[in-house]
Amino acid sequence: MLDSPAPSVSPWRHLAAFLTVVLLVALDLGSKQAVMPWLEARMTAYERHYPGPPPEPALVRDHHGPERYPVIGNWLAWMHNLNYGAAFGRGGGIQKLLVPGRMIAIVVLLVLVWRAPPRRRIYLSALVLVLAGALGNLYDNLFYKPIYPDETKPFGPVRDFIDVYFEVWDWHFATFNVADACISVGVVLLLLSTLWGHEEGQAVSKEAPAAEPSGPEQAS
Repeated sequence: MLDSPAPSVSPWRHLAAFLTVVLLVALDLGSKQAVMPWLEARMTAYERHYPGPPPEPALVRDHHGPERYPVIGNWLAWMHNLNYGAAFGRGGGIQKLLVPGRMIAIVVLLVLVWRAPPRRRIYLSALVLVLAGALGNLYDNLFYKPIYPDETKPFGPVRDFIDVYFEVWDWHFATFNVADACISVGVVLLLLSTLWGHEEGQAVSKEAPAAEPSGPEQAS
């Protein structure tokens, strides 16, 4: 019995995937460029760079120490953080490995997006999100120059500004950015795609046209 041909991948699918990556990276970099200087102009740590009284609205100093700008109540705020490590501030001492690792991961993700099987929408969405997040953070490592750089670091820091505070536990979640959010959601979707991939594959096989049975030709 002949196998049915694999469904072809539409070029529009690739175009939509990579346009989504571009839009997510633009959202990440645009939000960083808008929020981080706005915070710096109001922070005591940057008074030498921004002489004169800080503009309004002023930041609120948390009882833990950091200066924040509350956005929604006290649980969501903008808070300035320069992260020389991996996601959520881990691994700052091995930056020489982290940044090349991000470059390699981006190349692998580009290949995986290009070769993603048709109908695997969750899998493709996960790859697109992780790729966009990796590109946004890699841009900061390679091109962002902070006002007061850390000369001991070979690459630039990643700009984080989203702060979530859980008052019931008096605990701040690690400050993050849009790129980190893309990576986190993408990883969750990637895990889900491994659980649902079999069902998606079955759906593809059902939609594919059945092959005609082989056998000797019958006389007319």
